[in-house]
Amino acid sequence: MSFICSVGLGIPSNELSQPSVKNLVREIFTYSERLLPVFDHAMIDKRQFVVGEDWFKEKHSFQEKNDLYHRHAINYSLQAMDACLANKEFLKQDIPYEAIDLIIFVSSTGIATPSLDTYLMNERPFREDIARMPLWGLGCAGGAIGLSRAFDWLTAHPDKTVLIITCELCSLTFQKDDNKKSNLIGTALFGDGVGAALLVGENSTYLSYVKKVKPQIINTSSVTMKNSNSVMGWDITNDGLEVVFSKSIPALVQTFWKKHIETFLQDNNINRSEIYSFIAHPGGKKVLEAMEDVLQVPQEKFKHSYRVLRKHGNMSSATVFYILHEWLKEGVPEKEKSILSALGPGFSSELLILEWSER
Repeated sequence: MSFICSVGLGIPSNELSQPSVKNLVREIFTYSERLLPVFDHAMIDKRQFVVGEDWFKEKHSFQEKNDLYHRHAINYSLQAMDACLANKEFLKQDIPYEAIDLIIFVSSTGIATPSLDTYLMNERPFREDIARMPLWGLGCAGGAIGLSRAFDWLTAHPDKTVLIITCELCSLTFQKDDNKKSNLIGTALFGDGVGAALLVGENSTYLSYVKKVKPQIINTSSVTMKNSNSVMGWDITNDGLEVVFSKSIPALVQTFWKKHIETFLQDNNINRSEIYSFIAHPGGKKVLEAMEDVLQVPQEKFKHSYRVLRKHGNMSSATVFYILHEWLKEGVPEKEKSILSALGPGFSSELLILEWSER
């Protein structure tokens, strides 16, 4: 068993309202007028970016974008890590960096070898014998999958601790000369964000550092649809990472995801009416609405998914950490259950059962 004890965020400093982004796109893409209503219907008020508005008006090389990714990813990951391990709202006392036994770094919006977790290790007093698990290419599902892999590792090492960082700087993948509809839709949805989560095993001495009722991961499930590589992901071009984003995703919620969630609940002897909340990655408004339709549950159970989408947009893998942060702040009664879910490239679905515990 493993417990999610704290979450910290690294929120970029450049904020643009959705109307501002819409006007920017109108200026950059002369063909865009008939597609601009997507900005109005996305249920997004504002987003945060690591670059300013003028950056999007110029063309940038893959190297320039990736250099910016490298620098900003380190900066905002450190902010999220520090906020997580010293979060007075969730912890009675700070968790020292020396206490971390495994660091998982999740990202899909830039590349680095050695992986960026090694750069983070140089900036904070991690032990040299720390285990490392960089995860790349999981897209929007990356945060949920990172939690699942931490759960697996802590089940094998119940006295250990794990720090997960989800870092997505989607703005730096923007392609000024990509006139495909998927690029414009991505521009209407995606923002930048970094999250960090602390997980500890059931025998860890650091479990006593936790202040509030916290979610315990009970079980996880992964499903990947074969021959679905074209649903979402990146095409790698000379200009960088070019978004692949299929309009079929909400429909796949009604088929592929529906089968997964129904099987998962049945296998764990849980009725959907028993679920207190859904920590659901909001791929977009239509994805959330499709999930509600599948489950036939009140929108209130998805409230923080909608709120994070409205305040930050879709931040790929980091988004579920922002939503988890909101549920932790609000507090969930002991013994209630939540489902954490995310969809990603593959096409894949990740589900976790969380039970809130005072232990």
